[in-house]
Amino acid sequence: MAREGKYIYCILGANEGRNFGPIGIGQRGDVVTTIGYNDISAAISNSPLDQYVINRENLTAHERVIEEIMKDHTVLPVRFCTIADNAEEVRGLLRKRRPEFRGLLRDLDNKVEMGLKARWTEMKPVFAEIAEKDSIVREMKAQVQAGKKDDEADKVALGKAVKDALERRKKAEAGKVVGVLRRAAVDYRENETVGDDMFLNAVFLVDRTRERQFDFLVEDLTKQYSGQADFTYVGPAPPFNFVNIVMKL
Repeated sequence: MAREGKYIYCILGANEGRNFGPIGIGQRGDVVTTIGYNDISAAISNSPLDQYVINRENLTAHERVIEEIMKDHTVLPVRFCTIADNAEEVRGLLRKRRPEFRGLLRDLDNKVEMGLKARWTEMKPVFAEIAEKDSIVREMKAQVQAGKKDDEADKVALGKAVKDALERRKKAEAGKVVGVLRRAAVDYRENETVGDDMFLNAVFLVDRTRERQFDFLVEDLTKQYSGQADFTYVGPAPPFNFVNIVMKL
């Protein structure tokens, strides 16, 4: 029989002995409760000490628990698959790192994460604009079309120039959107985009008192980019991109 440990989901700024129900990772129906020290606690559940496979199912289960706890508490997400040997080890970690956790909890108090992805709906107009307005691409394309640069190497160079110009265009367009949303955000992070059409993949840390204002700004941007870009807007969520507690066990 596998040895049992304590799976740690997040840190919260309360020590109330909460029971969040049988929502633990692993589909065993393990109850998520809290182990506290002084004025902070860790949300935990019983779990085999074996490492969990990093897949969508397990990651979603981990995040779902934190999202449930976030409904009532400010949380500091702990890295996926952090498993302590026992309750005393968890309390020891809380005791050792309490000043750090209290500082982070103050910084993130009443704040949530909002995510926004933006994709151009049609790429032909984007590439047409690059061909027309980017001087490097325009000159190289004219030379290739005129037969002055018709070997394979020059065509490859033209392709790279177009790719570089597209990245600059993405960065400029993302900057416009971020510039608007930063007015209602405490902080933000830009993550890697995927594909030619995605020009923004960002998360924003937003105070709950300004959450509706942030919603309105996204709505305005959606109208402004109607027919040009599609927005995928998610949240509120725990601040996964702004804090990820690593515990050395």
